[in-house]
Amino acid sequence: MDQPSLPPFVVTIDDTDDADDLVDAMALRAFTVGTQPWARSRQLNKILPNTTLLPTGGALVRSATTSGRTASLAIGEGWTLRVSRWRDGSANVMVTAETEDLAIAVLEEASRGAEAPPDPEDERVTIGFWCSACRGAARKARTIAIEPWLTIRRNYAAPTAAAIDRLMTLDPNGLSGRLLLLHGPPGTGKTSTLRALAHAWRAWCQCDYILDPDRLLAEPAYLMDAAVGRDDDDSAGRAWRLLILEDCDELIRVDAKRGTGQAVSRLLNLTDGLLGQGLNTMVCITTNEELSRLHPAIVRPGRCLAEIEIGRLTRAEAVAWLGSPARIGSDGATLAELYALRNAAQKVEHHDGAKVVGLYL
Repeated sequence: MDQPSLPPFVVTIDDTDDADDLVDAMALRAFTVGTQPWARSRQLNKILPNTTLLPTGGALVRSATTSGRTASLAIGEGWTLRVSRWRDGSANVMVTAETEDLAIAVLEEASRGAEAPPDPEDERVTIGFWCSACRGAARKARTIAIEPWLTIRRNYAAPTAAAIDRLMTLDPNGLSGRLLLLHGPPGTGKTSTLRALAHAWRAWCQCDYILDPDRLLAEPAYLMDAAVGRDDDDSAGRAWRLLILEDCDELIRVDAKRGTGQAVSRLLNLTDGLLGQGLNTMVCITTNEELSRLHPAIVRPGRCLAEIEIGRLTRAEAVAWLGSPARIGSDGATLAELYALRNAAQKVEHHDGAKVVGLYL
């Protein structure tokens, strides 16, 4: 039986393309025409200095540097390798080869020992960051500093801390919903809660932050990419995914514009509709709005895995946190206000020559 004909390899160039775009196109030529029908890729973070990412026996034939990255092309016996190195120290390695085993072997050799050792597990956590780009949805993983929950628990009012205690100890067997709602005024610690949650759930859940939630809920293809994940992301061994949508006030308010209705529908379908039944995906929404001002479909009873108000500390809690009643009103204080008061006191001490105090963050 004759093999089906492969499509021609045609590259169109215009003034929007840079040299690194041409390297990307050239890297796919052998794969497109069928001489190297196997392709494998891997995302690498925190590349060690002076790492070439070039396997033994490979010859570098192209290299293009732009403002954002360096794209390099190398060839060897039966394989082609493209490396994209980004200014933040990350890289993506893609190999095409004549056989699957060869593609895997070249990829392993190119990336072996290239990454810096991970930071201590109790101080760092990997979070993916998604955005909609001109070539479709794009994801980058970053390792960020965190403070474990027990370290920051005193930053929250007692009822809030108790609710978050229960959230931190959940595992896949204890999930009663797929929507997590954190609401409260600015400066109360919602983002710190999310970082601690990503750390507490790190063994079984990959946390991904959505930079443009309005686009996510407006574009079905983007939504599916983020909800399902990709084969080369860093979620190996973790069956669940948490999508974080911060400050979504305009999307979920009760008086949201008519055009956002479809967005809310897609969000609810992802959490407990037909779409959500086929995915191990949860969604976390944070908002500064009061609960009474949110869309009723979002806050109806039974919808949420947890609905937690993160508010001000009482006056007694704030005084205990700061160690002084100075400038704390009868209604207590937010976490941001307490840090500001502590920082101001430290600056006074510094100016008085009593001691030198560094930044608190």
